[in-house]
Amino acid sequence: MFSLGPMAVALLATVAVGGIAYALLYPLISSEARTDKRLKEITVAEIEARRARKTADAATSRRQQVEESLKKVEERQKSRRNPPLSARIHQAGLDWSKRQFLIGSGVIGTIVALIALFFGLSWYVVLGLTFAAAVGLPRWLLSYLKKKREARFIDELPNAIDVIVRGVKAGLPLNDCIRVIAAETSEPVKGEFRAIVESTSIGMPLGEACGKMYDRVPLPESNFFGIVIAIQQSAGGSLAEALANLSRVLRERKKMKAKIDAMSMEAKASAVIIAALPVAVMLLVYLTSPGYIELLWTTPTGRMMLAGSVVWMFTGTMVMRRMINFDF
Repeated sequence: MFSLGPMAVALLATVAVGGIAYALLYPLISSEARTDKRLKEITVAEIEARRARKTADAATSRRQQVEESLKKVEERQKSRRNPPLSARIHQAGLDWSKRQFLIGSGVIGTIVALIALFFGLSWYVVLGLTFAAAVGLPRWLLSYLKKKREARFIDELPNAIDVIVRGVKAGLPLNDCIRVIAAETSEPVKGEFRAIVESTSIGMPLGEACGKMYDRVPLPESNFFGIVIAIQQSAGGSLAEALANLSRVLRERKKMKAKIDAMSMEAKASAVIIAALPVAVMLLVYLTSPGYIELLWTTPTGRMMLAGSVVWMFTGTMVMRRMINFDF
């Protein structure tokens, strides 16, 4: 038989080991391996860059949607700063029409004019009292009723928002949560949310229906609620978290208002005393010495002094009112 020598065996073993080593190490030292590695790195970097761009585009799109929603809300607010008389009547919680309100104002003015004529007052006094009764008194009453209704709305709105938060967390749709509030809460929140339900039932988008609440209740709180719903409807996001934050903000605003009222109560009492003191002194002097003080309205100089005193007292009262009324 043919036999290999030791040199041939060693040579074959060396070639075999070299071939195995070449097969194992070639991918690591060849330029093709480096090229494949570089291509893989570039591919991974490109994928990550695309993901980052998509995330940035989504964030930019969401921010643009939020900005557009806020711009629309601001434009609606600018057009509502001077509401018509019919809107103010509704904001006061009255079911009267504009015609009924004007007729009632005319009746009040006529009654006051007849009473003034019965007591024999001069014509300019009668005209002043008639104007105040027909124009000033009804609008003051509207303002008073509006403030009382808004105070009740502010007290109840955070509780209504908490109901929505709990319902959304439990899996209920937002429309169902609003229907629960429209059926279970007290006025005026109940009526406002009922108006939202009626608006959505005829096809109006929910965000727009909630935004119209500011027309009926022109308060920052109702405006906040409309903005949150409008942004969530257009840009998405966690509605429960946004409304929970809104409820906390409304309660903190209520606490701040109560604190401001408590701190300014002393200044308000001082302003009332200072404004009422001249009238009280004038009345006491008239009761004790009528001939001494009658010169103020029986002589031209006295009437001029009395008119100037009224103007200065009114100016001082308005200045004190501006000083003690805090807006936040």
